[in-house]
Amino acid sequence: MTTLPPTTYPLTLSRSRLLRYFVFFYLYVMQGIPAGFSLTALTNYLAAEGIKPKVIGSFAAIAGLPWAFQFIWGPLIDRYQNSAMGRRKPWVIGTQCLAGLASLGLLFVQDPAKHVITLAWFFFTHSVFAAIQDASVDAMAISVIPEDERGRVNAFMRAGFLIGTGVGAAVFSQLLRTYGFFNAALVQSLLLLALTALTFFIRERPDDQLLPSVKRQPLAPRSVSTDGPLERPEHDFRWLFTELFKGLFARRSLLLFGSVVAAYVSISLFMRGYNYHLIHTLGWTDTSVSGLTGTYGMLVATAVALAGGYVADRISPRLLLVIVLAMVAVYLLVFNSLSAQWVQREVAQTGLVALYFMDPSISIAAMPVLMAICRPGVEGSQFTTYMAFINLCDIAGSYLAGHAQEYVSVPTIGLFAGGLAVVAMLTALFTIRHYRTVDQAHDSVATH
Repeated sequence: MTTLPPTTYPLTLSRSRLLRYFVFFYLYVMQGIPAGFSLTALTNYLAAEGIKPKVIGSFAAIAGLPWAFQFIWGPLIDRYQNSAMGRRKPWVIGTQCLAGLASLGLLFVQDPAKHVITLAWFFFTHSVFAAIQDASVDAMAISVIPEDERGRVNAFMRAGFLIGTGVGAAVFSQLLRTYGFFNAALVQSLLLLALTALTFFIRERPDDQLLPSVKRQPLAPRSVSTDGPLERPEHDFRWLFTELFKGLFARRSLLLFGSVVAAYVSISLFMRGYNYHLIHTLGWTDTSVSGLTGTYGMLVATAVALAGGYVADRISPRLLLVIVLAMVAVYLLVFNSLSAQWVQREVAQTGLVALYFMDPSISIAAMPVLMAICRPGVEGSQFTTYMAFINLCDIAGSYLAGHAQEYVSVPTIGLFAGGLAVVAMLTALFTIRHYRTVDQAHDSVATH
């Protein structure tokens, strides 16, 4: 077998824009499939089986909990990156393998409706490795994607997650009902392992190897947008945490990220409550909710993600963020004010499809903004911390919505979520305006 020299190897991320789109797309498909299966197909299945909303909320919270602690792995990923296989690839490959094996553990659950908490802990174990894989992929993205390309690649990343979620919701809900939980879990595991095999053939940069080596890699000049060797720094943990805290607790970072967090919480709160309301109050079947989510909802969300990525690269992502947050607030306030009309199936369907329009819109606007405020040297750690709290938003929203439904109606929850989105929009607007003025003043002083 002839091995291609580094300069001619075609599957090198730093040298191919199309390859970057494809690779980060399917890496996020891998994350979306288990998310759609567990948090949509299974939660809707459990709702249809008569499981109480607070139990379903606890299931979603346990299954998603490791995603809230991604910040633990960021410093480790940034600290240990001196591998012959590349700066981030060993982390990606290793955790993909472990996540695939953990998925096979789901095969030991015979009846998900009778063993909800056991099922949750199996998903918890899978999520531990999937969360590390996600942190590694995000760190890889920041390392190899040129800044003027981040909006579009983020669009493909989000589109991959949405398509994976759609498949996990629509396809796996049918597998669950038709062939049983065992076969649905087996199909998920085989898909994850097959995509893991594909990752072995990808290089980050031309000088990287496909297999690990015992030889220590020499340091080389750092470069993000070229295809030359990339520096693999050996900073100690003290330096990493010092820089990380500087990045996280800068006032601009706190305000911008706080607005993004509030927006995600508002969407998660209403989404979990609305799905349960459709099944238990309006009489929808779990497969119809999951199917609509995974087809029309996924298609609309994917189109928004791809279009939004190009818009983010054409106009300021910060401006797009303000526009999107305003759109989320209007949707939540108006749609929940019309809750009496939800009995009309067309209205309820439109609201559900529109709901899945919101999350990718926030992501496409917010991710380039968050990447831009990450400090050099700790990009992986800082961005992973942001993503951990964003994932915590979904967990918190699922848990709170499940328990809140015992005391207040879903439309009331939705109106509260709308008010939270208004706060997010105003915070982002005034923060961006303030720091734009500060930056302009600083540039003016520098030129003189």
